[in-house]
Amino acid sequence: MFRHKPKKKNGIAAVSPGLLDWLWARGEGAATSTPEAELDGTQRIRLGEPSHIIRGLGNRVRRGCARGLMGSEMIFDVVEIQKILPHRYPFLMVDAIVELERLKYVVGVKNVTINESHFQGHFPGKPIMPGVLIIEAMAQTGGFLLLREVPDRENKLLYFVAVDGARFRRPVVPGDQLRLEVKVISWRGDFCKLEGKGTVNGQLAAEATLMCKMVDRELGAKAEEPGK
Repeated sequence: MFRHKPKKKNGIAAVSPGLLDWLWARGEGAATSTPEAELDGTQRIRLGEPSHIIRGLGNRVRRGCARGLMGSEMIFDVVEIQKILPHRYPFLMVDAIVELERLKYVVGVKNVTINESHFQGHFPGKPIMPGVLIIEAMAQTGGFLLLREVPDRENKLLYFVAVDGARFRRPVVPGDQLRLEVKVISWRGDFCKLEGKGTVNGQLAAEATLMCKMVDRELGAKAEEPGK
């Protein structure tokens, strides 16, 4: 029986490009080996490039790595989102932004996991994402779109003013990827009206019209102080 013994480079096993070509020729197409494939995986990671194994798999794997479960490319990750939104763990409800048109439209993604604390009590043995948190996730997605346009956003907060027409069509549970689509209906001065909907696998889970007001962070804090 044929056995391939991988060679080692700097103590790391490296599979030869020729073997990868043979293995993947039986799939969707033969892999293409290049001199760059001689770099081991560690070197490629340091250079910010995919390993020769990932390159050998072609578009099948690279599409899966670059795109979310809903097939949309991520354009802002959670690190970049935190540069815009003031929210932090455990109340940051957006994991990625996958579509955005300035002042008009934004699509975010929330990966729902059992590790989130609210599932301990909502409900034991039957975890369901609370509807108010789905609305909050919509609002944060819309807030990302709005706050990107504000130069001094680190000094601003967005407050809810009203929620109209909230409807919940199906439960959202751990393991779901919640797609959050938010459109700007109007934005005048400090007030903004947004139309949001959340879907899971193309099925409508929730929808609502959101109204919010932008306030100065310091003034907002003073308004919350108890009277003396």
